[in-house]
This record gives sequence, C-alpha cells and structure tokens, in this order.
Amino acid sequence: MPIPSRRHVLATLFTALACTAASAQTNYPSKPVRLVVGFAAGTGPDIVARLVGQKLAEAWGVGVVVDNKPGAGGLIAATEVARAGPDGYTLLLGETGQLAIAPSSYTKLPYDVQRDFAPVSQVVSVDFAFLVNPQKVPARSVKDFVAWSTTQKGLFMATFGAGTPGHFGVFMLGDALKLQPEPVHYKSTGDALTGLFGGDVQGVFASIGLAAPNVKAGKLLALATTGAVRTSALPDVPTFKEQGYPDLVFNSWFGVVAPAKTPADILTKLNADIVKVLQSTDNKTKLEDAGFRATGTSREEFAHSIATETAKWGKAVAATGFKAD
Repeated sequence: MPIPSRRHVLATLFTALACTAASAQTNYPSKPVRLVVGFAAGTGPDIVARLVGQKLAEAWGVGVVVDNKPGAGGLIAATEVARAGPDGYTLLLGETGQLAIAPSSYTKLPYDVQRDFAPVSQVVSVDFAFLVNPQKVPARSVKDFVAWSTTQKGLFMATFGAGTPGHFGVFMLGDALKLQPEPVHYKSTGDALTGLFGGDVQGVFASIGLAAPNVKAGKLLALATTGAVRTSALPDVPTFKEQGYPDLVFNSWFGVVAPAKTPADILTKLNADIVKVLQSTDNKTKLEDAGFRATGTSREEFAHSIATETAKWGKAVAATGFKAD
C-alpha cells in the first residue's frame, strides 16, 4: 500500500478543517443561547436584550434565554461572561459602563475588556435628556438654567449611580456651562426622579426612553438632549450643540460581546444575524418607540467604538478623580 505524500496529507487535513469550520457555522446554534444582562428586568438593557433575543430565537429556531445578573454596575454579569466557555452559547449584552467606563474607574477590574471579550456588534445607542422640574426650576432653555443657577446657593444633580454616564455627564455639564454642580447618587431611577420631583435636586440626565413619557405628560421639562442630532422621541427638544454647547455631545450604547477565543465563524454568524434583526423596519420602530436608536455595526466598527469610547470616558474619569473601588 503506497504511503501518502506529505502534500496529500496536508491537503486532506486542510479539507477536514474547512469542513469542520463549515459544519460549525451551519450547526450553530444547535441549543439555547444565554444572553446575560447586568441589570434588572425592565431596565433599558433588559428591554433591548429581550427584543433582540426574541427575534434571534425566531430566526434560529432555538431559544435565547435572557439571564439578568444585576449588581455592581453590571460587573457581575460581565465577569461571568468573560470566564464562560468560548462556544457562542453565553453572550453578554454589555453597555457603556461595563465596557468603556469601568476600565478607567476601577483599579482592580475583574476582567480585561480587550483581552477577555470578542466584540460582535453594537446593537443600539441612546441619548440622554437634561431634565428639570418646571414647578421648581423656572428655566425654559439651557441659558435660562445657567442664569437661574447663578442665583442659587448650590446646584445639585441627580444620578442613577456613581460611575455611570449620567454621573460623568454632570461634570461635563459643569465644565461646559461654567457651573459647579454637585452629583447626588441615587440607588434607582425611581429614587432619582423622586428627588427631582421633590426639589432635592435641580436636574438629571435621564435616558430618552425614561425621559420621554414624563416630558410628554408635562411632569418634567427637557431643556436639551445630548445627541449630535435631535431624537425622534422628543423632536421639539433642541440638542446642547444647537444651543451653543458643542462639547456636550455624549450618549450610551449597548452591544453584544462574546468570550474571547470564540470561533470566528460563530462571531461572523452572530454579527450577520443581529444586524439583520436590527435592519427590520418593525424592530427599528419598536426600539425607537422605547427611546433607542438601532445601530447594528460590524465587528470591526464595534471594536473601534469601544476603544474610542474608553479613551473619551477615561478623560472624564481622570478629570473627576473618581474611583469606584
């Protein structure tokens, strides 16, 4: 029996590897996929995860289980996924705080964003609205607010937690408006809004999804939004940029990441399927109604965005001297 040549052996090996890769892509997912969220049910990340997860499950014919793991500003969930097996069956719907702010605000972060995660796709972005209680603050524009603030003994701004975009937004607001607001950290969005309604604080940065219902009901007034352009949820509210404050442009975002070393073919399929889900007119409308802007980026675009956002928020963290440890 002739001995196979080295060229023949290599050709056979490459063919086998190619077939294995193709089979992995064809068969994935063959069982339910777990999508971990670092925040409680009913929060923005949870809403997005359930909408996207439902549509992926319909496309795949297998379940997508949204697993809420709240705590430590999302760090518990992110750490769990970072340590999960790289097989595509455990994913994280991460957000700005976990993936772009935490690396600068924690000296001992239990995961390394660049080393431990493989970006799949940014899913949505969400702008913030600068809210005041019109019964307590007689301002109808940002310039009105600045003028009014100078007559007060102190300026207090609510946040939904230390180390969040809204927290550092307070410092950016002070820098841009030449004010010295004091952040007041609340445990929940409900507590923060209670403080705003009661006059304990004079303003807050709230996500558009949370802000819009209160603004439309006349309970709160939005003086500005933080996006580069106006949001469709509050089309009559001008941006900070429109009102002469171009440095106050920031938002938050959610995106899917997988454990590092997840096979490239699985990552490619995940990206393609997520982008397809987000391109649906029906899904876009549902997300916009909830205050989100569907993005659906490529893997490379999301990786670049994480790096850029990490540098941007890192400057904000350094300027405040904040440390979460």
